[in-house]
Amino acid sequence: MSRKNKSSQSKVNYPIGKQTIKREDKSEPEFYAKHKSTIWTVLILVILTIFFIMNNTRQVPAEGPYPPNYQQGNSENGALQ
Repeated sequence: MSRKNKSSQSKVNYPIGKQTIKREDKSEPEFYAKHKSTIWTVLILVILTIFFIMNNTRQVPAEGPYPPNYQQGNSENGALQ
């Protein structure tokens, strides 16, 4: 009895013959999937380039006052005496 149930289930789960597969024309999603990493890399590089240009074209702020107890002689050669 259990053997009969197994054979009927196998016929239902595994159809015999070839199945036709419908392929839709996926030209745009296929292009995106193929070049996804390239697109994101270029986008990030463009954004970083814009930020780099914006950062380097701003005006340099004017120098402020020196801190208290600052001695001019200590910073001429950059070494502590």
